[in-house]
Amino acid sequence: ARLVRQEVALRRVDPKALPSGCDSVLYLPGGSRSLRGCGAIARYFARLAPPELGAYGAAGDALSASEVDEWIEWLSASGPPAAATPPLLARLARHLRMRSFVTGHAASLADAAAWLLLRQLPAPDKACSGAGVHVARWWGCVEALPAFKEAAQLLFGAAKDAGSLEIPLPNAERGKVVTRFAPEPSGHLHIGHVKAAMLSAHFATQYEGKMILRLDDTNPSKEKGDYETAIVGDLQRLDILPAKVTHTSDYFDKILKLATKMLQDGVAFIDPSPKEEQQALRLQRKPSPHRDAAVEENLRLWAEMQAGSAEGVKCCMRAKIDPASDNGALRDPTIFRCNLEPHHRTKDKYKVYPTYDLACPIVDAWEGVTHALRDRQYSDRDHQYVWFQQALQLRKVDLWGFSRINFVKTLLSKRKLQWLVDEGRADGWDDPRFPTVAGILRRGMTVQGLKAFILSMGASKNTNLMGWDKIWAFNKAVIDPSVPRYTALLADGLVPLSLEGAPPAPFAETMAAHPKDESLGKKVRFFGPTVLLQAEDAALIAEGEEVTLMSWGNAIVRKAVAENGSLKRLDGQLHLEGSVKSTKKKLTWLADTPDLVDVELVDLDFLLTKDKVEEEDDIKQVLNDHTKFVHRGRGEAAMRQLRRGDILQVERRGFYICDEPYVRPGDPIRLLFVPDGKSFFGVPPPKK
Repeated sequence: ARLVRQEVALRRVDPKALPSGCDSVLYLPGGSRSLRGCGAIARYFARLAPPELGAYGAAGDALSASEVDEWIEWLSASGPPAAATPPLLARLARHLRMRSFVTGHAASLADAAAWLLLRQLPAPDKACSGAGVHVARWWGCVEALPAFKEAAQLLFGAAKDAGSLEIPLPNAERGKVVTRFAPEPSGHLHIGHVKAAMLSAHFATQYEGKMILRLDDTNPSKEKGDYETAIVGDLQRLDILPAKVTHTSDYFDKILKLATKMLQDGVAFIDPSPKEEQQALRLQRKPSPHRDAAVEENLRLWAEMQAGSAEGVKCCMRAKIDPASDNGALRDPTIFRCNLEPHHRTKDKYKVYPTYDLACPIVDAWEGVTHALRDRQYSDRDHQYVWFQQALQLRKVDLWGFSRINFVKTLLSKRKLQWLVDEGRADGWDDPRFPTVAGILRRGMTVQGLKAFILSMGASKNTNLMGWDKIWAFNKAVIDPSVPRYTALLADGLVPLSLEGAPPAPFAETMAAHPKDESLGKKVRFFGPTVLLQAEDAALIAEGEEVTLMSWGNAIVRKAVAENGSLKRLDGQLHLEGSVKSTKKKLTWLADTPDLVDVELVDLDFLLTKDKVEEEDDIKQVLNDHTKFVHRGRGEAAMRQLRRGDILQVERRGFYICDEPYVRPGDPIRLLFVPDGKSFFGVPPPKK
């Protein structure tokens, strides 16, 4: 009923009051007809819903509707949740590789049935996050839908969002909310954009509306088509799928006509004054001497601007608001400028371009946006936004302000980030030290971790400078239960331990990739008569001490052999009957076999040495010269199966993400350390 927006009155009754063999009854208005059983009632509501909702599969698609029936029947026959969950998660993992929902293009009855079964598990979030990225993505999506949230609260006592994002938007109507995310295509999206994008998508989902991605391409000097492609790709990586993608340039002709009307109506004027003079008068709160020029003169100069003539390029168009206002954004702001550079979409068609401040309220109204989310840093411009909509008699758009995210030692200036790329100080816009979406995801941040962090901030409108530890802690909560474990040791100073009692030849065993979750798959682990230990571990073992070799058992070290004060090897005896609870040292190890792989364990530091970088700071003076630390290592043979982007835990060292997988012997697997909120380095740097 919630899924298809049908109002029903629910009443819990004694099961004895229901017809025999029936768990629920739907009494239709008038009381003359009824339906028995949850399945029949659910199908009735789904068929009753408008086709565009997709509750019974894609509209008008008999196959899609039949797929809904097939899923429901299969789930009904799967037994209790504990028995049904493994086959369901396995089927979903395969089925959702190329789909957002089980059937059709929206949450259907099939999604509801699968969700209901999984929701009955003791830890459904953990089960779904451990079933792979496709199931985790689907689970996060349906869990965020209002119908599923309401059902979770009603049936399972689920708490409302801890992030306090259930606050109502002003004048919002369910099913009619339209938000927009309007970045300028002058660079890649960074962490500062993520909050705006995720909040816009979140509110659209919360109110069962839609989000528009509008590329604000009003400055041909900075914008490129490549950046547009990158922005769309970044949003896809964030699991944000806009209802449509538009460009401000789609409306240039209409905006030009509107600007001409503004001149004719006397609410704008052309200012040929030098830029410096305009700035000085604004500071003095004095009007431009050209503010009251005749309409005919304004239209003549406007024609020169559109032609890109020598006279026209010296002019700009300004709105007549209030040159003496206490709000600097209202002191007759510039709304059109000349720019003779070719536009990446419209080429040489236009010589004048609207400013963001003018285009945004206009296009918001034209595209049906109901709620525009805006950074509170620019709240002084909200009055300007409202003025344009009122002066131009446009449909009102409600504004909702949010606080921006500021992180320590983080550079968000696109110009300065581009300089780092151009100077070879960074590998590209996806450099894992960059705060770009591509960079932080390459570093090991997950979409689920990002979203959890954003939602935890809720509706707070306070702007703070925060450390990176909190966001990485949210990420750890996502990856810790769902990533496999492997062993890798630093190559420098490996110490062999010979084990008496071990089989004379190396052997392999298949074991769980995660000791606490077999659903994450298996891996092959090699054992042998000689194992390699990390040098610092070996140095702490006393002769006669019993230690635990993780994932194998206990061993007693009988002898330590040193040369010139350096430990060369250990001799010991396998003691598998020993208790792992009685040992103080739990050691990671690798069987000394030819199957080991070369790895690089990479630690990354901040690019900047200063917590808060000001606009006037010389970037060269605050750059950190040493930000990448590469440690050679040896890893277990199973690490050959890692793919680029896979996140793993290296035992006793921390979380890593595979940046370069295994290709051939001699080419190391490159692993980047993923901060966890406490540790920023996998291999602690030497103390200064």
